[in-house]
Amino acid sequence: MSAVFDKPSLPRRLLPFLLGFDWLLAAGVLLLCGAGLLTMYSSGYDHGTRFFDHGRNMLLAGGIMFVVAQVPPQKLMAAAVPLYVLGVALLVAVALFGITKKGATRWINLGVVVQPSELLKIAMPLMLAWWFQKREGALRPLDFLAAGALLLVPVGLIMKQPDLGTSLLVLAAGLSVIFFAGLSWKLVLPPLLIGAIGVAMVVWYEPQLCANGVRWAVLHDYQQQRICTLLDPTKDPLGKGFHIIQGMIAIGSGGIWGKGFMAGTQTHLEFIPERTTDFIFAAFSEEFGLAGNLVLIFGYCCVVLRGLWLAMHAPTMFSRLLAGAMAMIFFTYAFVNMGMVSGILPVVGVPLPFISYGGTAMVTLGMGLGILMSVARSRRSAPG
Repeated sequence: MSAVFDKPSLPRRLLPFLLGFDWLLAAGVLLLCGAGLLTMYSSGYDHGTRFFDHGRNMLLAGGIMFVVAQVPPQKLMAAAVPLYVLGVALLVAVALFGITKKGATRWINLGVVVQPSELLKIAMPLMLAWWFQKREGALRPLDFLAAGALLLVPVGLIMKQPDLGTSLLVLAAGLSVIFFAGLSWKLVLPPLLIGAIGVAMVVWYEPQLCANGVRWAVLHDYQQQRICTLLDPTKDPLGKGFHIIQGMIAIGSGGIWGKGFMAGTQTHLEFIPERTTDFIFAAFSEEFGLAGNLVLIFGYCCVVLRGLWLAMHAPTMFSRLLAGAMAMIFFTYAFVNMGMVSGILPVVGVPLPFISYGGTAMVTLGMGLGILMSVARSRRSAPG
């Protein structure tokens, strides 16, 4: 009889929590975390405790992932509207009473200084997934228009701060939900075609558009300068174009196999600006070369493709849309960061997931991973 009342061992008590985890997804994340720690040790060797802080941030993200993974998608859906309303209200408060640093008003003091736009990276796809779940089986064109309005409100407020990088991430997360909800290709292709024509015209008329004194009505000065610098960074090699030029030099000098761990000259002679944050991909490329980049891209493909696979096999429309959006957030983070460092996209403040230093972004990534793990658990527990 005593055996019946024996206290279960710790491994047996933890087993129900661990069984629901998607270990293929976790393997991709661990690969990226390992690359991140190696790169941070090298590029941040003279930045005090940055390497240890990066490891601490990873552990924090892992803890958040574990907690969020225990929350079933039904409870996540119940939190969608309150989180969205709170996020938009805080963005309005930032516009009215926010703290301005370096010409941008992105923060507000709530006892502690917070950046509300980070909340929208998660709240926006939650809200839109909730919106389409409530209309499952009876979607009309008007529902997609309403979803677009729900998306444009926070994106517009974030762009006004101005914060192009975060607004791009929130926009990408929202558009991915709208697309996965069943938006017709007939409505997707025209904006893509117009965008391609716009890019071609900017490239064609670059000398006139980027001449001194020419103002673009829809962009801030710094945003216009970033695009002009992207088109021809050599016009200001020691100023606005310095970041892009040094990033491309570091990537090219790495060759196929790289210069070796702790042996990057561009990195350690401090030619690469922001080498532990936005431009850490250049430091990684210099030391590990094309071979290391392929491993890094493989890690991101594991995370993104596994996330999309979980979305395809999710038991509800809400779970499917949410998992798809989380996967596309990881894709957008990686694609935009690698693109801007390589000189094919304008420089915006988008970190490289699990590689770049930063606590706020790591918390957001941990929440996104937790949501994917939650969807994986619900898929396993779904009947049939």
